[in-house]
Amino acid sequence: MTTNKVWYVTGASKGLGLALVKKLLQAGYAVAATSRSKNNLIAAVGDFDANNFLPLAVDLTSETSITQSVQETQAFFGKIDVVVNNAGYGIGGAVEELSAAEIQQSFEVNVFAPIRVMQAVMPYFRAQKSGHIINISSIAGFSAAAGWSMYAATKFALTGLTEVTADDVQELGIKATVVAPGAFRTEFLTDDSLVFAEQQLDDYATIRRSHEKYRTMNGNQQGDPEKAAEALIALAENPNPPVRLFLGSDAYRRAQAKVNALAQELEENKAVTFSTDF
Repeated sequence: MTTNKVWYVTGASKGLGLALVKKLLQAGYAVAATSRSKNNLIAAVGDFDANNFLPLAVDLTSETSITQSVQETQAFFGKIDVVVNNAGYGIGGAVEELSAAEIQQSFEVNVFAPIRVMQAVMPYFRAQKSGHIINISSIAGFSAAAGWSMYAATKFALTGLTEVTADDVQELGIKATVVAPGAFRTEFLTDDSLVFAEQQLDDYATIRRSHEKYRTMNGNQQGDPEKAAEALIALAENPNPPVRLFLGSDAYRRAQAKVNALAQELEENKAVTFSTDF
């Protein structure tokens, strides 16, 4: 395994992003990492070689802030090889419970920010005829659970975006992978990364039960973020990486159940599907 690649990782001050940055630095990679607070990021990472680590304070809702951070990374290291759009958060609630502001913010961070990062880095990737975009979606971006309509919407969007991008950039020597993790033992299920609609309607009892289930999962998730970080590094070193990668046995089981349900539904409605042809 070579360690001459330069990584750019968003949402790096906690959770999977932090685990990944630490693993990369330990292995000798060069890393640019973003967080809303540069000081918090530096404190979380701990000891590091200033020649190999570039901490960046970035507002992911600002195109200017993102573009400047990518330019700084290119100027500091001379190149960028792997981009990991990791920053994101979960939002729970039925469609009618969520306000326009809550919906807008979730798309700003979970969808528009990765798009802005991709737009900022693509000129460099095209010039060097190489690069790997890794977008961290979720199993909710393939098989969603009750109570997470808008979170699923953002993650389905990120999944579709990455799948098409992988086709679009293939001829340029660039790769794209969407990663769909299950539940990992990070801060994702804490108040820092999980929010709920301010308006909660009594009629949605199933949603309230679903949310309570996720609240009680914190600290008991099956996924190990250290192993997930290792999997992401191996992904970037793979000369023929998959377009879709599920992480965690729970993600695999949910994906398999969805595949089976899709296949059954497709066949059960085949006659209706074909009936609309000329």
